[in-house]
Amino acid sequence: VIRGFLLSGMPCPSSCPPGLLALMAPGLALMATFSLPSQAGDRRALPVEKPPGVKGRTLILLDVNTKSPVRIINENFLSLQLDPSIIHDGWLDFLRSSEPSAARTPSPARGAEPGCNCAGFHRRCGAAAAWRRWDGQKAFSLLGLAISLFSFPFAVDIVRSDIALDKQKGCKIAQHPDIMLELQREKAAQMHLVLLKEQFSNTYSNLTLTARSLDKLYNFADCSGFHLIFALNALRRNPNNSWNSSNALSLLKYSASKKYNISWELGNEPNNYRTLIGRSVNGSQLGKDYTQLRSLLQLIRTYSRAHLYGPNIGRPRKNVVAFLEGFMKVAGGTVDAVTWQHYYIDGRVAKVTDFLKTRLLDTLSDQIRKIQKVVNTYTPGKKIWLEGVGMTSAGGMNNLSDSYAAGFLWLNTLGLLASQGIDVVVRHSFLDHGHNHLVDQNFNPLPDYWLSLLYKRLIGPKVLAIHVAGLQRKPRPGRVIRDKLRIYAHCTSYHNHNYVRGSITLYIINLHRSRKKIKLAGTLRDKIVHQYLLQPYGKDGLHSKSVQLNGQPLAMVDDGTLPELKPRPLRAGRTLVIPPLTMSFYVVKNVNALACRYR
Repeated sequence: VIRGFLLSGMPCPSSCPPGLLALMAPGLALMATFSLPSQAGDRRALPVEKPPGVKGRTLILLDVNTKSPVRIINENFLSLQLDPSIIHDGWLDFLRSSEPSAARTPSPARGAEPGCNCAGFHRRCGAAAAWRRWDGQKAFSLLGLAISLFSFPFAVDIVRSDIALDKQKGCKIAQHPDIMLELQREKAAQMHLVLLKEQFSNTYSNLTLTARSLDKLYNFADCSGFHLIFALNALRRNPNNSWNSSNALSLLKYSASKKYNISWELGNEPNNYRTLIGRSVNGSQLGKDYTQLRSLLQLIRTYSRAHLYGPNIGRPRKNVVAFLEGFMKVAGGTVDAVTWQHYYIDGRVAKVTDFLKTRLLDTLSDQIRKIQKVVNTYTPGKKIWLEGVGMTSAGGMNNLSDSYAAGFLWLNTLGLLASQGIDVVVRHSFLDHGHNHLVDQNFNPLPDYWLSLLYKRLIGPKVLAIHVAGLQRKPRPGRVIRDKLRIYAHCTSYHNHNYVRGSITLYIINLHRSRKKIKLAGTLRDKIVHQYLLQPYGKDGLHSKSVQLNGQPLAMVDDGTLPELKPRPLRAGRTLVIPPLTMSFYVVKNVNALACRYR
């Protein structure tokens, strides 16, 4: 499992692929917000009188505490994952392009603005990653404990990657003609069906990672400003069920010989190993395995201070919580951050109405509390990462998990995580064989891509408390009020030079089937506001894979150029009108907020 993250403060090289780096501008911790449902204290009414002639039940008064932030999230808060299927299906070769060319690959992976910085975390994982084997000398397809449904020929020798990293001249790019890209799409489509069969049957073929593949992957990441996090194979076990580290040691030595700057993990969803290899690994044993890995890293000078993350467990049900407790007792002090995964619903049975259910949106809060309780019991203050999140499991569903409707879950996920102190979230996936990704097989951005890009452009790492009036409702006996209008606030990104420091950005999710009106009060009153309203584009409505910004459809200008994201200026003091079933961002200019003046 290769996980990578974009390091803050790295200048954006000329070879950074367009859209991907645009998502990674530093200081734009994606979707970090302050969630109304998670902060009961924020529901108190404001001492602001209702404007005459406006019905109180239709108007919401909103103010923000501008004196100090309630959270400061990681500069690399939003991060991306590459699925290991890119090695299986051949897309790895097409992630090498970083300059405009016939291939569309550069578009979603490049920063669009001059002088941008590259920042964020990037991860690669998935159930198939558990079967990955390292072979630095030769590559051959291993038929292991899983049934191999597809045999893919791998290169048999170590070859220098087509990307040659040159610190002085940047990255040299291997360009591909259109015919190669078309052939690759056909091959990937066939592999897509195979991988889905493996996923549904829970039987996976082994995947051998060669030196050449690692070179390509690392050089792509390095040329794009990423930092790789690589999850080693934890399924190689000794007779006593301890981890067999011989294969991992070979990979570590090879990476060190290349001076690759990589962070590390061990395995993926270890609580499910019984299904994969017929025997389980408990939390205590995995903790010992991590201790062993830390010892290996310390023996290799290049990685003596490398970061180590884990255990990357699944949803924290009762048995998984017990697994985490066992791990933390043994290796809580060994890892630099504790990681887990979350997928909201089974993609095979999901419906569009599922993405509008507030009960579903709120399931993540309970999981966060469970993870935090265990971590704080054994290692108080240890950072926590949600290192694998998708709107649906099982690869997702076409025209659903890759549609506009899925954005409600995605934006709310980022808000809840930031408001509750999760340090990093890794989105599954930038590109893979399913339908949870940010770009399609033609590398055209999907709705969640545009949503993430806007977030990166507008949202800074400081989370602000909001105060609202007008949302109070009297609950029926036995009923829990769940907000269909969700409002989050941040300092505007320091890296967005269109706005002076001290500005504030709101983003709002309206799940109501009617429009809502918000009046800015207190420190926000009578300020000029820039609106960025995202709505579905086309006749498919919530199922649409295209979006419009302030009424203008969003699409790539050409293979290497993102469109200009133009705001709609609103006059000072104007009431914000939030259309039904929409997501929107509002930059309140020149607030001169004390919390936002300095980094």
